[in-house]
Amino acid sequence: MDAMCRSIKTLRPPFQEIVTEEDVQAAALQYVRKISGFRAPAAHNAQAFDDAVAAVAAATATLLATLQVRR
Repeated sequence: MDAMCRSIKTLRPPFQEIVTEEDVQAAALQYVRKISGFRAPAAHNAQAFDDAVAAVAAATATLLATLQVRR
């Protein structure tokens, strides 16, 4: 993922029927990059950056697993 786009794609049905762990991880990374303003953090911020990506990915997975989508 070289370029950061302005918006994170929607991962829930009906927009995406199949959401992979990689999709969730990519969205989390994009979110943290956007919020922090860093494409890649300096060494002294790497742990905080990685922890934030993991937390956002976990929250995203929980949200997607518990949403009830009406069709």
